[in-house]
Amino acid sequence: MKIFISSLIGGFEPFRAAAREAVVQLGHEPVMAEDFPPQPNSPQVACLAGLRQAALVLLVMGERYGYAGRSGISPTHEEYREARGRIPVAAFVQQGVTPEPEQKAFIDEVQGWEGGLFRGAFKTPDELRALVTRAIHEWQLANAARPMDEAELQARALAQLPVKRNGYSSYHRGQGKPLVVSLAFGPRQTILRPAEVENPELIDNLTQESLFGRARIFDRKRGTEHALEGDALVLTQGDGFARFRVSPTGDMLFHLPLAEGPHGMVVIEENVRTTLAGAMAFAVQVLERIDSTQRLTHLVPAVTLAETEHVVWRTQAEQDQSPNSYPMGLGGYGQDKVPAILSPAAKPRAALSLDQGHMVDDLVVTLRRIWKDRG
Repeated sequence: MKIFISSLIGGFEPFRAAAREAVVQLGHEPVMAEDFPPQPNSPQVACLAGLRQAALVLLVMGERYGYAGRSGISPTHEEYREARGRIPVAAFVQQGVTPEPEQKAFIDEVQGWEGGLFRGAFKTPDELRALVTRAIHEWQLANAARPMDEAELQARALAQLPVKRNGYSSYHRGQGKPLVVSLAFGPRQTILRPAEVENPELIDNLTQESLFGRARIFDRKRGTEHALEGDALVLTQGDGFARFRVSPTGDMLFHLPLAEGPHGMVVIEENVRTTLAGAMAFAVQVLERIDSTQRLTHLVPAVTLAETEHVVWRTQAEQDQSPNSYPMGLGGYGQDKVPAILSPAAKPRAALSLDQGHMVDDLVVTLRRIWKDRG
C-alpha cells in the first residue's frame, strides 16, 4: 500500500525519516517528495500526482508553515486540501514549539476538520514513529473488517426507505411533508452491540443532541420518546412523525417534517436543503459518538419525500411571487418516485462533514428533478 508523507522538508528531516521508518516496517511503500526522480513538471505537480496514488496520507505538522506559492498556500497545505474528502488523512502535530501564525491557522483548520482519521501530538521522532505505526495499524484494522461493497451499501440505503402505501398518505396537518434521509455505512460490520444499543448513556446522549445539540433535528419545545425497533434504537417526536433510527451497523434513517407553508402540497426547495443539511450534520455527531475510531469509512445517502401523492416543488422566490396559485400536474398522482442518490453513490465518510454542502446541493437538485422536472 502506498502512503504519502506530507510535511515541510527543510529542518524536518528526522521526523520525516521516522515516519518513513514506520511505514516501511509495516510493509508499505512511503511516497515522499525527496524520492521523486527528475521530471519536467514542477515539484509540487509531482507531489500532488504522487499523493493521488496513495491510499493514506500522513500529515506531519511542525512550527514552520513553508513558502506560499502561486496557489497562495504552502505546498503542505495544498497537499492537505487535495487529499481531504478523497483520501484518508492522519494528522500529527508537534508539541513544545510555537507555530508561525500561518502554521497556527493551518493547524486549527486541520484539527477542526471532523473528517480526519487520527490525530496525535509528538515531541520527538520516536514519539512520531509510534503514533504513525498505531495510526496505520488502526486504519488497516478498520478497512480489513470487510471490503467495502458499493452495490450492497446502496441496496441497504434504499431498503431503509419507506414503501409506498398504495396511495394513502399519513401527512400530518401543521407538521409539513416528511423528508426521509437514509444513510448506509460500510464496510458492513457491527458498530453497536445489543447492550450498547440499549445503553441509557447512549440514549440520553442522542436525545440531548437531537434536542439541544449544535445539529439538533427535533423541536426542543416538544418531548421525545425512545424505543427499540427490532435491533435498532429509535427516537421519535410528535406521535412518531419525526423519527431518527440508528442500527447496530451504524446505518441511520431520518423522517423529518419540512417547514410547512400555507398550502400543504407545496414543498419549498430551501426548506428541503435546510432539513437535509441538518440531518447530515446530526449524522456526523452520531458517528463521533458511536464510531470514534472510524471503522466505517464510506456511506451511501438516499433521499425521498415520503407519504405524499402530489407535490408542487417551488423555490421560496417562486412561492413569494404567486403564493395563492400554482400549476397542477407536477409530481403526478399515484406515480412512484425513485429516491435521489448520488453518482457515484458511495462517498468517503469524510465527505459527510467536509464536503457536506456539495452533497446536499447535489441531492436536492436530483430530488427536484424527480419531483418537478420529470413530473
